[in-house]
Formats: sequence, C-alpha cells, structure tokens
Amino acid sequence: MPEAGGSSVKSARIVAGVDGSSCSKLALKWASRQAELTGLPLSVVVAWEFPASYGWAPPWPADYDPKRDAKALVEDVVDEVLGSAARIGLSTEVIQGNPAVALCEESKRAELVVVGSRGHGEFAGMLLGSVSEFLVTHAHCPVVVVR
Repeated sequence: MPEAGGSSVKSARIVAGVDGSSCSKLALKWASRQAELTGLPLSVVVAWEFPASYGWAPPWPADYDPKRDAKALVEDVVDEVLGSAARIGLSTEVIQGNPAVALCEESKRAELVVVGSRGHGEFAGMLLGSVSEFLVTHAHCPVVVVR
C-alpha cells in the first residue's frame, strides 16, 4: 500500500553511500559485488550540505562549488575502488542535503542500501557512525553496514 503523500514503488537497484572515507570505499566494493551477484544496477550516492553557520556567513572562496566538489569526489572514489572498466548498470548521484536523510529518502526507491560503518568526522572508538546508525533504524529497505 502506498504511503500517504508518496509512493512505495521501489526500483530494483542497490544504493551505495560514499563520502571518500576508507569505510565508504569498502562499502562500495561490497555493494558492487552484490550488484554483480544479483544483476541489480548500482547507484553510488554522495550527499553534501553547507556547514552550519551560527549567525555569520563564512567567507567562501569565489570558486567554491560544493556540488562540483562532491561530483568529483564520487567519480574519484568509483575510479579508485572499481577501476575504469566498463560499468554497466552503474550510476552516480550527487544530492544536496544531510547524508543520513538523503540516503533514507533513496531507500524508499531501492532494494538495498550499503554504507560504511563510519565516515569522516566520527570518533575513532565508535562502532557505528551517525549516518549508518540513522539508516539501520529509519531506512525503508534492508541496510548493510560494512566494517
């Protein structure tokens, strides 16, 4: 049954969330292998948001383009982890917004979401990062957290 105000239609795909961290690179490798095994397309997603400013606007450099930087990051990570071989069924996506919320939204249209156990900015002793913890409790499809 469709959700109120939305659709519960899923597309047959695997979503891998990346941020350039070593854990997200391992997650991408795992997701790629799962896509090969299942024949599902793989969507590699990076989300970005402007840093919070508390009452003042930081002086951004004139050439600062976070969307461009995020697009370059996801392309670099895909090239590093998967190589430059033909990638049939692979797509990349750059989303503006909180990574946890963006990936949770993507989970509404996915069969599986794969993320690393910790990303950038997490405390070294944590077993799960904030994004992976959010997803395992709020996603609309199964989630794999790769350590």
